Amino acid sequence: MKTFINFVKKEFRHIFRDVRSMVILFGMPIAQILIFGYVVTNEVKDAKIAVLDLSKDEMTVEITNKLTSSGYFLLVDNFKSEDEIELAFRKGEIQEAIIFEPGFAKKFVKDGKAEVRIINDASDANTANMLANYTSAIIMNYSFAESGVNGASGQIIAQTRMQFNQDLKGAYMFVPGTMALILMLISAMMTSISITREKEMGTMEVLLVSPLRPVQIIVGKVIPYFLLSFVNAISILLLGFFVFGLPVNGPLALLLAESMLFITMALSLGIFISTIAKSMQVAMFISMFSLLLPTMLLSGFIFPIENMPQILQWVCHAIPPKYFIVIIKNIMLKGTGFEYVWFETLVLFGFTVFFIVMSVFKFKTRLE
Repeated sequence: MKTFINFVKKEFRHIFRDVRSMVILFGMPIAQILIFGYVVTNEVKDAKIAVLDLSKDEMTVEITNKLTSSGYFLLVDNFKSEDEIELAFRKGEIQEAIIFEPGFAKKFVKDGKAEVRIINDASDANTANMLANYTSAIIMNYSFAESGVNGASGQIIAQTRMQFNQDLKGAYMFVPGTMALILMLISAMMTSISITREKEMGTMEVLLVSPLRPVQIIVGKVIPYFLLSFVNAISILLLGFFVFGLPVNGPLALLLAESMLFITMALSLGIFISTIAKSMQVAMFISMFSLLLPTMLLSGFIFPIENMPQILQWVCHAIPPKYFIVIIKNIMLKGTGFEYVWFETLVLFGFTVFFIVMSVFKFKTRLE
């Protein structure tokens, strides 16, 4: 028994001395519970809305104030015409637009009925549905309060319209996110594992002394994954179109070009991971921990970014798939061109350059 106890103590000492084991045992659970606790939520918070008030009377002002004071909505603009609404949706500046008809208060008092239109950006179907329900509930509560207990003297009719996804199909949200996730994992993870395997088996040194230059070796390793990832991207687009009815309203050439840019960025990230990983297991661990969960939770794939705490929103800006998902939704669902996605494209290009530069620096350091 004494020998057994000493053996157990030795195992504890080995665990406590290994930093990686400590991170896995204590760091990952803490990080995951914090991330899931703040990210996995159906609450609406600070959703960006705009108001087109064609009446500008006391009632419309009170309703607008009730919406903004609820904590669910953030008023970003007051429009003067309906033409501004479409442009704001395409730019991604708002998630919901509220339109009050002319003579709103007079119609409520005299005719016993007034109409308000609610337009939502349904490229994210779940969020659009929640925003519409929250808005309608607040307006209905105000209507009942103004009409009296039985609600007999007046009624506000809320008409809801879903922009870019009228049927609220979940595929319109999940296909772009799944495409980003698959391309990220295949390109980055497989590249990092492939190059790390060469180092682990000792064949990388053989390749380095061959007539091939280091750049040619790296390019030769990533070309197959680039082509296979691009084939995957096309397959996902075809399945989305023919199986789920996902439209491609924007330029197809631009969509394919953006996909190639994202694949290149993911490949450069995979190369960078391979420069800091000493084994395939470490490369896989880094890839899974730094790619899978952030892409699913912090990219806007499933959960709205604006609902997260401010510190997590800052972290989201460092997640490349976030920008690619915005690009896909803009081109496929909103039918926009390069002028609406140039910023996200520039960010992805910046990530690509950054990972390539860091990979070259780490590779040179390793050789020295």
